[in-house]
Amino acid sequence: MKEFQVVDGKKLKCGYTTGSCATAAAKAAAQMLLTGARVDCVSIDTPKGIKLHLEVEDIAMTSARVSCAIRKDSGDDPDDTNGILVYAEVERVVGNGVELRGGTGVGHVTQPGLACAMGGPAINPTPRKMITDELNKVKADSSYSGGLLVTISVPKGVEIAPKTFNPRLGVVGGISILGTSGIVEPMSEKALVDTMRAEINVQKEKGNKNLLVFFGNYGEDYTRDILKLDISQHITCSNFVGELLDYSVYCGFETLLLIGHSGKLIKLAQGVMNTHSKYADCRTELIALEAMLHGASIEVGERLYRSLTTDVAIKILKEEKLFEQVMPQIFERIDYYMQHRVHDKIKTGALMFSNVHGLLGKTSNAAELLELHRRNC
Repeated sequence: MKEFQVVDGKKLKCGYTTGSCATAAAKAAAQMLLTGARVDCVSIDTPKGIKLHLEVEDIAMTSARVSCAIRKDSGDDPDDTNGILVYAEVERVVGNGVELRGGTGVGHVTQPGLACAMGGPAINPTPRKMITDELNKVKADSSYSGGLLVTISVPKGVEIAPKTFNPRLGVVGGISILGTSGIVEPMSEKALVDTMRAEINVQKEKGNKNLLVFFGNYGEDYTRDILKLDISQHITCSNFVGELLDYSVYCGFETLLLIGHSGKLIKLAQGVMNTHSKYADCRTELIALEAMLHGASIEVGERLYRSLTTDVAIKILKEEKLFEQVMPQIFERIDYYMQHRVHDKIKTGALMFSNVHGLLGKTSNAAELLELHRRNC
């Protein structure tokens, strides 16, 4: 991995995700299975646009199946998975597709509401797509039209899992195979805020008076693919909503539209202006409180409170016919705290969505600001 970032004046090395490791191991194993030739280095494309060239380890080849591993490198942003081996075993099966399974050390999902199907392995959508895309390339290059079964394993995952949030999320038995970009970027909070301010400065220099803001990839994808807006001039705020609002006032912008997933945006309804989970997590507490203020029983309130994700809580609200009563109150509170932070010097709006439930609602100014950006496309 040769990519670097400068963080707080230091040159820090990037790394690659468990999703990239699983993809590379699966591709190398498939190549060896279908060609019979040993592969000691494998290349994969990442959603970030960076091509990785990774060393293949612990190769075991037979005519029926091939297993190999890629060693995780978190760069200068190390975590508990740094240095572990991520394995893939590939074998031919009847059919013509790519079937993906979780082996030892890959967690299994036991609760609804996550990006992975309940009962299946905790292999997130982006790594799934990366693995499928790369193996389809291998099949085409080898003129193989049959099916492939891929089993991803992380032997150290059983030991590491208790140190992660997985047990709280209902993922048991191992770690999750993660990554939306394929690359691990070492970034301090100061560097992230500085990057956001630099993006805002660029928009100011262009004469733009209306900011379109996302927390990250989910908001970008939803706005581009579902709302059909041009997102080329957007700002990414990560978790730093307070700094975003403060600096936007300082720079003299007229409007700001924040489009975000419920898991992040709903925290603003409690005045939380840094949405990272290490600072605050009031998502289901707020939903449970509002539901009980609108007539929910103690039992329903407890179910909401104990929901693992906002998607699960929203599902309960809809089942209990409370969605239409609770959500407007939440948006009213989001509106209040955003306008309070900017001292009414900017017209702000927020639009909330869910990958499961779609559009969940908007604050009072959001429709107007959405149309403003639509006209400017």
